[in-house]
Amino acid sequence: MWRKSGRSNNGGNGSCVGIALNGSVARVRDSKNRTNSVVAAPDWAAFIGAIKRGDFEND
Repeated sequence: MWRKSGRSNNGGNGSCVGIALNGSVARVRDSKNRTNSVVAAPDWAAFIGAIKRGDFEND
């Protein structure tokens, strides 16, 4: 099941990011490009952890 990010489409341009978790993988897609990428679950968990820590914040 695909879920849309709650922060998607903030600019009102129809852009959104979706994710579908399926066992050991996370499928990620852009609403404007329906092909999707597969990310291994441990890598996805590390990515989410980095976001929560603020690793991607601009200085």
